Amino acid sequence: MQATRRTISFIALLWLILSAMAPAQDDPGKAKLGQVCVTVYYATDGDPAAAGAKAAKVSSLTESLLRSQPQLDFKNYRALGQDTQALLRSYESWAQPLKPSDEILIRFEARSLPTAKMMQLDLELWLSRKKILKTDARLEGNRPLFILGPEWRGGRLIVAVALAQNEKAGSK
Repeated sequence: MQATRRTISFIALLWLILSAMAPAQDDPGKAKLGQVCVTVYYATDGDPAAAGAKAAKVSSLTESLLRSQPQLDFKNYRALGQDTQALLRSYESWAQPLKPSDEILIRFEARSLPTAKMMQLDLELWLSRKKILKTDARLEGNRPLFILGPEWRGGRLIVAVALAQNEKAGSK
């Protein structure tokens, strides 16, 4: 009887040791496919100071990109916030560009494996905890997808979604 107990105890101890030594299995769905950068801009034909003291001037390249689209052509632009999050193979990711506020959130998820030049995403824009836009997005290189947002402080918010510049599609 006591030998059986010792044998069972030994087997249980051996099982615990072996299971602790076994390598943890990685979840392939958490593989990083790249990074997505979300930026919120304030655009106005009036005084850009309405955006607040923390709003930064945008680069001339960004300004020319925004002006190149007629519905986004304003006199003044300011950057309000930015967030870069990993794009995972099988899981959704959330970007919160106006931290700590959760008034604007972007949810994105890979639709397929990326190629060297582009990624396809399911993309949702959430304002005040309400989903206001759901679309399939195709992000290519350094070309951002611009979304004209709501009116705010006498101007409009513009949300830009792009691949992070230091990450290439398909890298892990």
